[in-house]
Amino acid sequence: MGVPCVRVAREDGEATRQRLAESGLVDDGYDITVEDGSLYVPVTDPTAVPEDLSVVEFDAPVREGQTMPADVLGFDPSYERIGDIVIVDEDDPARAREIAAAIVDSDLPVEGVLNRASKIKGEQRVRDWEVLAGDTTEVVHREYGCAFELDLAEVYFSPRLATERHRVVEQVHEGEQAFDMFAGVGPFVVPFAKRGATCVGTDINEAAVEYLRRNAERNGVADRVTAICGDVRDIAADYEGWADRIVMNLPHSADEFLDTAVRLAGDDCTLHYYDIQPDEDLYGPGERAIRAAAGPEYDVTVETRRAVRSYAPGEQNVVLDVRLRR
Repeated sequence: MGVPCVRVAREDGEATRQRLAESGLVDDGYDITVEDGSLYVPVTDPTAVPEDLSVVEFDAPVREGQTMPADVLGFDPSYERIGDIVIVDEDDPARAREIAAAIVDSDLPVEGVLNRASKIKGEQRVRDWEVLAGDTTEVVHREYGCAFELDLAEVYFSPRLATERHRVVEQVHEGEQAFDMFAGVGPFVVPFAKRGATCVGTDINEAAVEYLRRNAERNGVADRVTAICGDVRDIAADYEGWADRIVMNLPHSADEFLDTAVRLAGDDCTLHYYDIQPDEDLYGPGERAIRAAAGPEYDVTVETRRAVRSYAPGEQNVVLDVRLRR
């Protein structure tokens, strides 16, 4: 049976393997294989692979001596990995415990297994978890050369957005002033700072802001990161006209904060606006809201319209990269 693999030229293999390993994407259950001059690197989550890499189905052999959860269960369970924690999403408690036991008994390098016990809820966008194995919800997640410490029970974090975050990070230039209005534990702010930007990240979740500070220290960029706990609408007065780049990753309600984003924007500012809209009109509502908020003060140019991922049947999580110029 084919497994998702990144296919690269053999001479590029080791650099690619290291790059995927830094993001926690290499699937250790299968062998890396060379065939017809190409190297095939098995990956855990093909949706998180950088867009410049090619993902194909390939009959990679199971690593000799490796026991995988499917070997124990007799079926291939659905799960995702964040650092050394495995996450399942099972409504049946007995099935969840069975899968967790198989994961622990397998040769996967894991320290714990969690089952989603609620949907994302509340202003701070956290969820409940059932700990099926191990004794913690805290983990260190690695992504494109950065390490992020976080507690899944206290903050919102999605590893599935790694490719999108990297796309934005690659646009950042040294010397920029970047503002993340809903910064969480720093998955935008920290890599922005590593590229030489001066960054401000705000969040109403006190735990997330504390992890943001820790992650700035962990990644050696604390001198370029200011982390502030509070409602960005109350903080904006101190940063009016300051930002060269703004991230608005609060897709259900970012439109409510567009007036604040315009206050933060400098004379020439790029806005990364995330939204969730139906397939019939993915970008129109966001674009209209941005133009209305910018008013006559700014020329508005939409530079990128992009569907990030499917959110629900008939709905997409999308992003608009918009340039605001006075």
